[in-house]
Amino acid sequence: MMENGDETEKKPVTIKQYANRRLYNTESSSYATLDQLCDMVKEGRDFVVYDAKTGDDITRAVLTQIILEQEGKGENLLPVSFLRQVISFYDDGLGVVLSKYLEQSMKAFAGNQEKIRNLMRGTFGEFMPMSQFEAWGRHNLAFFESTLDMFKSEGKTQSSPANDDTTFGDRSNDIQDLKKQLEQMQSRLNALAINPRNN
Repeated sequence: MMENGDETEKKPVTIKQYANRRLYNTESSSYATLDQLCDMVKEGRDFVVYDAKTGDDITRAVLTQIILEQEGKGENLLPVSFLRQVISFYDDGLGVVLSKYLEQSMKAFAGNQEKIRNLMRGTFGEFMPMSQFEAWGRHNLAFFESTLDMFKSEGKTQSSPANDDTTFGDRSNDIQDLKKQLEQMQSRLNALAINPRNN
């Protein structure tokens, strides 16, 4: 019986969005707000959002709305330059690589979340080990480069050398821009380490 209970806990909550944009939580049989869905995300509770009329999965769109609402409240986690860079990768051959890279990077960051919090709260006193942040930055850059190498090798097996050289030659500026963006994000982490803010 406990196994069935565990399966129920792991099953995503179904949220339905109606034509009037209202969200309905089928688990609690009540309407929900974006703030409540945001709290569910923070609590680690998974949910899936469907359009009540068409049955389409619109989870991605609703999660994006949650991010927009949080950004609108002044909690600006996404730099404007980063947003511009992400937009530029839509309809781009490297978009798939970027998507996988961001996903893996966020998983790695989340895995170290508690460690980062402890550092920011001054667990180690006044001394903030900047070398740790720098090491994470180097690791992220190395991971990104290895992802690109894998993507290049796959592209060479699926296309002619001439086309492959042209494709990645045209993308070199985008790759450099993305590396610069990662360095900027590293600088933001360094700044936070120097001037920690309590949440």
